[in-house]
Amino acid sequence: MSAMLAVLLLAGTASAFGGCTKEKSSGKAESAQSGSESGTDAEPSTQKNPDADSDPVSYISNGAILQAFSWDFNTIRECMPDIAAAGYTAVQTSPVNACLAGEGGGMELYGDGKWYYHYQPTDFKIGNYQLGTRDEFKAMCDEAHKYGVKVLVDVIANHTTPQLDAVSQDLIDAGGGSFETLFHENNKKDIRDYSDRLQCTTAKMGGLPDINTERPSFQKYFFDFINDCIDCGADGFRYDTAKHIGLPDDPKEDDGFENNFWSELKKQTKDYDKKFIYGEVLQGGNDRIDEYIEAIGRTTASIYGSKIRSALIYNMLDTAAVKNYWIGDDSPSIVTWVESHDNYINDGTWRELSKEKVQLGWAVITARKDGTPLFFARPYNSLEGVDESWGMNRIGAQGDDMYKSKIVTAVNHFRTAMVGEDETLVNPNNDSTALIIERGKKGAVIVNSENELTVDFEINLPDGEYTDRVDGAATYTVKDGKLSASKAIPENTVVVLYNEGYTQAAPMADTGVPEDTVFKTDSDSLTVTLTLENADKGTYSVDGAAAVEYKDGDTVTLKKPADGEVVKVELRAENSEGVPTYERVEFTFENRYQVSKGTKIYFEKPAGWADDVCIYIYNKDDDENEYWPGEAMAKEADGKYSYTFTDDWDTPLVIFNDGKEEGAMQYPAGGEKGLTVEANKTYSVE
Repeated sequence: MSAMLAVLLLAGTASAFGGCTKEKSSGKAESAQSGSESGTDAEPSTQKNPDADSDPVSYISNGAILQAFSWDFNTIRECMPDIAAAGYTAVQTSPVNACLAGEGGGMELYGDGKWYYHYQPTDFKIGNYQLGTRDEFKAMCDEAHKYGVKVLVDVIANHTTPQLDAVSQDLIDAGGGSFETLFHENNKKDIRDYSDRLQCTTAKMGGLPDINTERPSFQKYFFDFINDCIDCGADGFRYDTAKHIGLPDDPKEDDGFENNFWSELKKQTKDYDKKFIYGEVLQGGNDRIDEYIEAIGRTTASIYGSKIRSALIYNMLDTAAVKNYWIGDDSPSIVTWVESHDNYINDGTWRELSKEKVQLGWAVITARKDGTPLFFARPYNSLEGVDESWGMNRIGAQGDDMYKSKIVTAVNHFRTAMVGEDETLVNPNNDSTALIIERGKKGAVIVNSENELTVDFEINLPDGEYTDRVDGAATYTVKDGKLSASKAIPENTVVVLYNEGYTQAAPMADTGVPEDTVFKTDSDSLTVTLTLENADKGTYSVDGAAAVEYKDGDTVTLKKPADGEVVKVELRAENSEGVPTYERVEFTFENRYQVSKGTKIYFEKPAGWADDVCIYIYNKDDDENEYWPGEAMAKEADGKYSYTFTDDWDTPLVIFNDGKEEGAMQYPAGGEKGLTVEANKTYSVE
């Protein structure tokens, strides 16, 4: 599902339309508490948990996973002090395999570049232009382990990029020497019925070519990649589109191979039993999730995520609505989430859930005993609303600061302090807009979604005084099994109460820019305000230049670079205990131009193209391209065509194609961004 948009949204991908007819295409971080000591930059202290090395699977599952969505390896490494201080036991990278370099290697999450090219493998070797090199991956793993943080890698075995000319010869050879042997025979068809297991596991999903994962030579090649990740320091894996890889008793093509990918995974993965491994199995329609749990060890819990989101949207935290995991016998062998990258992007979670609501949901799933919660780091400075879903819109930089907010940090540390404690879910005073997650008699998390909640209800905590571990100030009293406080709990608030297992730590320094910062401009300069909390001073560096000291509210004026469009600003600071914080912000200086109605351009048709040449015009700022294959070009002479613009355009790009239903040709090639427009220019394939 991560790559379903790959073909539907791929600008310039040839579509099955004849001729040139129009068809519609498709709060600030603060770590004031910790279950362990945070380290310094020079000699970080690892978390004092014996499971970290002796039982890494339990260590990860008893904690929380940060999905570092589209962060590069160097950014994750630099952010490791913050990740550890926020209480995560593991960080999950985006796919590390070689992948399609669309739009000429553009680095926007969506626009001049695409996040989902991660999920379009061209080879199974570590390193790609979006995340970094193998050496940088290893250095990131080494740094994570210094801080007691495990590393999970998102991997794709099911499919390749649809841009077949980008697939490496090594991968083709491993798949039998040709595309016909690399892919399933059924790959010639698209999945039409997801409940048909043969279609689901062998046909093409969303236009993505389906690898024959049962071929032994491919398995060896792929598991060599997995073991190389382990040699570099990986502690586990998420298998993308896992339900599209067959189980042992699934129907099978008549190719002489067995449905044994998952059993071979266990045999060929180094120290499999010590690796945290789970599969993405989106529920609905013969998904066989119980069998996938047995085959892999863990799966995602997509229905539970949707139930949590609905509960947050409608402020209905009734225990009956949030307790059931919706997986068979409610197996704890699941990874839970409030939102994933698929929900955020494909389902439009950013429209539905404010950051406040996401944190409330995180408190619910993370305070619970079972499941392993995964926190999706939204894009940096993404705001609620359709136009702001991508925020800074850069691949490589860290996500929004919500991943280390006071609420998220407090609940993460609560979870690791409550290992082994049973859970009880209660609606205080039968108020279904609020929920208490009690863990034995040791701790409790109160989630209040709507209206003020008067604090006068029963609770399992021992009598005594408690400080809210979120704000570090509000006090609560338990007497004779009843909780009281001087003030009501406001709406959209989380309260975390526990004493045993809590360790005070200095708040982490917090660097950044204001939420309303502009990250893209067509001016020659841009003045940016820098923010700083929990530190007397910080430093900034522009494009690797010498560091300059700054204080909260200082500004820096950035100049349009002479040899590019992007300026990178790195921010650093240390808290009172010397623990470092890192943040990277990037600013795009656009080269904009106008094309007026009546502008005429020409194209020389290559030999082998059909005669009905079309031009596809789009603006790179649009979130969705409108029409493919575009408008018919006028034939000027044999092999030469022209087009006259009928509207004014702001910075348009063009793709020429012959609009054939089968084997359509285009220039530039699929996956590449369009050409800029120059009046009266004649374009030809180079």
